[in-house]
Amino acid sequence: MHIPDGYLDLTVSAATYALAGFYYLAGFKLKKMSMGPGEVSEATALAALIFVAQMLSWPIPGGTSLHFVGGALAGILLGPFKGSIVMAIVLLVQALVFHDGGITALGANIINMAVVDVWVGYLTYKSILRVLSGRVGVSKASFIGGFLGGWLGLTVAGVVCGVEIGLSPAFPYGVFITVPVMGGWHAVLGVVEGLVTGLVVYYLKLRHPEVVAS
Repeated sequence: MHIPDGYLDLTVSAATYALAGFYYLAGFKLKKMSMGPGEVSEATALAALIFVAQMLSWPIPGGTSLHFVGGALAGILLGPFKGSIVMAIVLLVQALVFHDGGITALGANIINMAVVDVWVGYLTYKSILRVLSGRVGVSKASFIGGFLGGWLGLTVAGVVCGVEIGLSPAFPYGVFITVPVMGGWHAVLGVVEGLVTGLVVYYLKLRHPEVVAS
């Protein structure tokens, strides 16, 4: 899902940078992005885990690449604003040091993986937890919510990525190709991401519920 340089034209690149910048400025202004010492340690460990997981990627036709993202997991464990910070740091290091994702496309990659995936995954998880906790128990509801959050977060992020590159004149294919390809492939990978997310959240909710965002 990391969009490389050359896929987005200047207009789309500037627009995504502006949207990403506005999101983080708004978050800091609302004072919802500050972390205590314990949260910093948790965020650091989670960032390292996500960084390693994202290094495994596969190229796909009509898009960019396919890989585990971890945005939903970050949102569920840290909350959406703090999860967005962790994801943005991971993406920044990948772009600047490992050339995984272009500098001109960093704004788009942040929107897709650090905002869309995080928020969709988090909101899906919270919704499922609220509906099912009284019926199947908190732990089982956490697994179901984590699975659906991981799957849907990655799928929606893939669709948004497809829209960005499909609307850019710099990319040879339009949205009628990029959106189905990116959305479809990420929906398939989303099953794996959903399972990983669900199992991690289930275990932590069962054994260490204090590390899961309320």
